[in-house]
Amino acid sequence: MLSAERIKHEARSLGFDAVGIISLRQDPSEHGAPQRLRRLQEWLQRGYHASMSWMERDPARRADPGRILPGCRSIICVAMNYNTGHRPTEGPGLGRIARYAWGKDYHGVMESRLRQLEAMILEQVPDTRTRVYVDTGPIMEKSLAQQAGIGWIGKHSNLVSSDHGSWLLLGEILTTLELPGDEPGTDLCGSCSLCIKACPTGAISEPYVVDARRCISYLTIEYRGDRESIPDDLASAIGNHIFGCDDCLDVCPFNLRADPSVHAEFLPQPGTLAPRLDELTDFTEARFAETFHSSPLKRAKHAGLMRNAAIAQDNESRAS
Repeated sequence: MLSAERIKHEARSLGFDAVGIISLRQDPSEHGAPQRLRRLQEWLQRGYHASMSWMERDPARRADPGRILPGCRSIICVAMNYNTGHRPTEGPGLGRIARYAWGKDYHGVMESRLRQLEAMILEQVPDTRTRVYVDTGPIMEKSLAQQAGIGWIGKHSNLVSSDHGSWLLLGEILTTLELPGDEPGTDLCGSCSLCIKACPTGAISEPYVVDARRCISYLTIEYRGDRESIPDDLASAIGNHIFGCDDCLDVCPFNLRADPSVHAEFLPQPGTLAPRLDELTDFTEARFAETFHSSPLKRAKHAGLMRNAAIAQDNESRAS
């Protein structure tokens, strides 16, 4: 019988910085599915998902992994630390990119390791069924990671680990293999509200709840509208952010004391620490595709990054 300890050892040997397991029993209430569904439905009803319409598709399935993989008995949750300890370069004419996008695209980095872990499980237990996700499937990753004991969901709605802070990328293996579960993570945010105060747009509408319509990460990555469709107050608050935003993470005490990542894949690629706005606005679609083919920045698409760089330039000119 393949043990949970063997799986965790293999996960760490593959480079995952944290691993935890959720045991799913027949009653979904034992693994938090009803609570996840209720929170998701409340969030959707407020319209906080903005234009991300895929979040509305079958919320009950999104909240309950047992509906995704019939017969699912366990979820193996993993995480990798992406903060290499570098600092963004600030200065005239420079944009700001979120840390997770400085290196290679984490989807490929993590999925290749998860596939190796999956292969080991299938080799040891050939009759089990599995499904692998890295920020791509209809599951609520942060809630599952908390349930698996990797950390807790902070007031900025990101996962926080007492060892790694919020600089974690998440992945999962759903499996019909029955494994013992870990204790859920305990919320250690206490009375701290630094992340809420740090948000430039007030997107954290209340502790643990983010309104994507006002979130800089959403506006600079997921939103496909042009500059004219972004309210002036939000465009101004974007500042020099051209892809994502770390402002709520930068102030978290757990992030300030977290150890840097050892993964070379997440080291900054050329131009990510100090992207020149004037150079970016000259990018053709072909140059954009060539430069960012292995980068998370491709998510914004050429039009989105050009829009963001133009907003940052306009904000700088207004401030000078």
